Amino acid sequence: MKKQLLITTLCSAALLIGCSQEADSSDNQKTAAPASEEKRSAILPPTHPRNDTVLTPDVLLTVNGQPVTKPMYGIYFQDRAGRIPGADKSQEMQMTVLNELANVLIVAQDAEAKNIDKRPEVAATLALLRAKLLTQTAIQEYVKANLPSDADQQKLYDEKYAGKSSVEYKARHILVKEEEQAKSLITELEQDADFAELAKTHSTGPTGKNGGDLGWFDGDQMVKPFSDTVKTMENGSYTKVPVKTQFGWHVILLEETREQPAPAIESVRKELMAELQQKVLSEYIQGLRAKSKLEFNEQAGLKKREES
Repeated sequence: MKKQLLITTLCSAALLIGCSQEADSSDNQKTAAPASEEKRSAILPPTHPRNDTVLTPDVLLTVNGQPVTKPMYGIYFQDRAGRIPGADKSQEMQMTVLNELANVLIVAQDAEAKNIDKRPEVAATLALLRAKLLTQTAIQEYVKANLPSDADQQKLYDEKYAGKSSVEYKARHILVKEEEQAKSLITELEQDADFAELAKTHSTGPTGKNGGDLGWFDGDQMVKPFSDTVKTMENGSYTKVPVKTQFGWHVILLEETREQPAPAIESVRKELMAELQQKVLSEYIQGLRAKSKLEFNEQAGLKKREES
């Protein structure tokens, strides 16, 4: 229901502009020749200025006394026409969007007069949208104000990478469903059968058509039984016993290994920043949560999740 409300609001906005153009054109015909379609799109709804309204430079117009400010218009314009090339330089496009925004506010005011905003699902949607916007802004400002320092990045880099190298493996495998079939394939390998050809013929895995070639991979990149086995093998050897994983039974051929040095800090700086910022954000939220009072209503029907 909430999603439908949001979509309906955005779609309806585009339709509102046409309504005012027809009405404005009808009014103008009484005093002037019919305007072209382009000029009609730039005509604002008839305005009725109030004597007690003081317009500041930040206010573009008022709608029944409600100001349409430049920031409000800017946000709406970006949403409605921001992706149209040259829209920000087109006076007619600017007036069209301003006209549309005026109509949106007119209809919104009518909805409030009918207490539509008091309906439970509408009120809930408005409250959630407000909370999400405030949350997004607060998080952006907090993260920006608490950017990790170079020292923080260096410390995390030292913990994760400095002085550490990893081993990468190049291997092939044959994946089958039954252990007996895997044992039979091992017997064929002992009789000098070609591993790649066996993989093409028998492997059920996606690499079978490529002779079971897995390319280069990190030791912990594969599922544990597979990785544990590869780490104990010698280059050029194949498994004498099938290896079982959740995918089936594997016969593995280890072709090569190589040492991979630790990456330079510059190559992983984005990763370090993301991890540190996530930690900062988590601490911020947990700190707020620790000071907050949450009362769970078991009668609402939701099962409370136990905190770990």
